[in-house]
Amino acid sequence: MRGQLQKSRFSLVITLLCLGSLLTSLIWYNYNVEPHRLPPKKNLSQLSKPCKDCTNFIHKAAERYSLTWKKQEDNYQKLRSKLSSECLGLDKALITQNNNPVGSEIVYDGGKKTLQVTPELFSMFMKDQPFSNKTLDTCAVVGNGGILINSSCGERIDSAQFVIRCNLAPLGNGYEKHVGIKTDFVTANPSIFTNKYGALNGRRRPFVESLSSYGNSLLLIHAFSFSAYTAVSLRAFYTIKDFESPIRPVFSNPEYLKSLILFWRSQGLSEKRLSTGLITTSLALQLCNNVDLYGFWPFSNHPQDLHPLTNHYYDDIKPNKFHVMPAEFDLLMKLHSQGILRLHLEDCPTGGK
Repeated sequence: MRGQLQKSRFSLVITLLCLGSLLTSLIWYNYNVEPHRLPPKKNLSQLSKPCKDCTNFIHKAAERYSLTWKKQEDNYQKLRSKLSSECLGLDKALITQNNNPVGSEIVYDGGKKTLQVTPELFSMFMKDQPFSNKTLDTCAVVGNGGILINSSCGERIDSAQFVIRCNLAPLGNGYEKHVGIKTDFVTANPSIFTNKYGALNGRRRPFVESLSSYGNSLLLIHAFSFSAYTAVSLRAFYTIKDFESPIRPVFSNPEYLKSLILFWRSQGLSEKRLSTGLITTSLALQLCNNVDLYGFWPFSNHPQDLHPLTNHYYDDIKPNKFHVMPAEFDLLMKLHSQGILRLHLEDCPTGGK
């Protein structure tokens, strides 16, 4: 009798261990097999409190956005002409062999330091500006805002003639439907090389593999904004070449970035440094007749029903202290209202145009 009781207890222990193992496997599956599944939108019963002091701004932006949008060709041409005349033009937006010969000096836009162009550095520059001399028809500039989550705007974005993306944001793992995959031009802040890839001092293959989604697009690197960025930016350039990645690295011209800051300040924006989004939008306004912006929304609540949003569509890391996102968004909203560019703050339920 006592032996049977011990056997029963032993069987119960084994059963509990098996159940525990099964439960552990299920938990592991849910959290590891599908880690990139996009979070569903929350319904009205799940609303979070809107960010402090921005409720009125959200309502005003939504009200302005609800007005029928129409392209205003005169307004667009005036701004484009000002950008071209006051910001050096597209031919100087990037550093090239044509505008920075051997022996010339590069002046960092984030300070007064200079760097002389050596033959080795000169060999890293593109021969001439890579943009077409003809104005393109449509540009899509894709910001990384959480407003893109479950937006189904990927097909509409990819239908643009020229697609610009910011800071190597992820495109795979289910994001394609909402942000698209086509890329002609993508930016990379040097801090990404340092924070995500160990300043490229160790294994470099993960960095190169992360570039595969962008094909042979242009990769804009701000190597000469601050002197501290230069070494890691040049390592990124050599890594791309050593691994024979098809992506084409180019360097922003700090002289052009300085002129952009002065220009937008003259338009009422007060900011120490411009965000990547405003820099790429400025380029697009000079490149294309029609500029559409996606993923530009600086608040933690959606403009349509105030449901909660993460800062980016892929994470919730907050912007750095240099950027005043609501002020930049207000500027973009003014350009939208003037028919110069078109902001998209709604979902694209059909996926297409």
